[in-house]
Amino acid sequence: MVAVVALLGLPPAGDGAGLADVVSGLVVAYCVIRLLRERRRPLSTAAALVLGLPVVGIAFAALGASGPTAGLAGMGRYLQVFVLVPAAVLMLVRHRADFRVLAWSFVGLALWQGAIGLHQYATRTGASYQGEDIRAVGTFGAHDVMGMASVVSLGVVCAVGIALGRTPVWQRATAAGCALALLAPLAVSFSRGAWIATALTCAVQLALAGLRRALKAAAAVGAAGVILMGGFGVGTTQLQERIDSIAQVTDSPDQSVTDRYTLWASATGMWREHPLTGVGLKGFPAYRDKHATLALSSGSDIEGTGVEFQRQALLSPHSMYLLVLSEQGLIGLLTLAGSWLALLVCAVRRLLRVRRRGPGLDCALVACGLLVWLLTDFVYGDIGGPSTVLTAMGLGLAAWWALAGRGRRGVVPRRGVPERVEEAAAR
Repeated sequence: MVAVVALLGLPPAGDGAGLADVVSGLVVAYCVIRLLRERRRPLSTAAALVLGLPVVGIAFAALGASGPTAGLAGMGRYLQVFVLVPAAVLMLVRHRADFRVLAWSFVGLALWQGAIGLHQYATRTGASYQGEDIRAVGTFGAHDVMGMASVVSLGVVCAVGIALGRTPVWQRATAAGCALALLAPLAVSFSRGAWIATALTCAVQLALAGLRRALKAAAAVGAAGVILMGGFGVGTTQLQERIDSIAQVTDSPDQSVTDRYTLWASATGMWREHPLTGVGLKGFPAYRDKHATLALSSGSDIEGTGVEFQRQALLSPHSMYLLVLSEQGLIGLLTLAGSWLALLVCAVRRLLRVRRRGPGLDCALVACGLLVWLLTDFVYGDIGGPSTVLTAMGLGLAAWWALAGRGRRGVVPRRGVPERVEEAAAR
């Protein structure tokens, strides 16, 4: 599973499935083979119900797709991201030590992509932004400008969760330093959505961790912000304009915001015509122009990181909830969002049980943080690109904390070792 995360540090090989997607498929296949050999029930009833709920809406939408190729392709992608990979992570993570290894791998990937992004910003070799090649995109390139922002944001969330936990002092100090270091590449990604989701998630993590930790962390973040904005010159004119534009999304929105509003309206129009099952998987591009107004532009400009100027078509509503609503209808939205909300409720309940004295507070804060970030980001973002497999891994970590529970459900016994002995060793 760490290999899946590590492979996202390599440049994408092409437009098809990346190496990380291929390895995630091998992880799922390994789980299936292992379960067949051991002949045991892989998931608890609650876990099977929560993780299997999205299959209902996905199956209905696949039947309503424009053709079998589109239906199978869309169904495979949704099952990979929201069902199979999270279930594999849930089954393969044995105890909190495994969880922490994966959380640190998220931080490591964020540091790598963030370092590349800062180099792109400093040397003006990034993606084009307001006529300058200064937008940090990491190894994802100009075609996926949100990839690095998502990776860095998830790294910040994991680092903050570890720093607020009860791990050894050196781990908490290292995690806090990583979180502060990742603020700079997050800033120069110029991603308003990632900024909002990360700020909200970190605030939730601080509130869940307790008042004393919240005050200390707020002071550290404030000091880091002063240093970044003043000492290192991160507070450029473009960055200030980008921050100011967050408050102008209703008064005087730019073209990207106008396009997003138009795409949202198009998605709701599709849903009104097909309220229960939607227009079918992969059907949004075909129905977009029928419901869009003239305010929609032909596409977004792509340039930089070795890519010549070109126009990229807008093939999704840039909102996961509206994408599901338009293509899968109410059935798909209720089953998929219901699964996410069930994970969040179970994760928060377990966090409240361990916040006072129980072990694993860092795992709880990381898991809840990942869920909050994803649920917030899905308001103005959707799946797509190589970084999507990291979303599946994050959902898997959250599912382990929410559904694995205590005792033997959180530990996979080795052959020939009594379960109680294995549980004690894991603790």
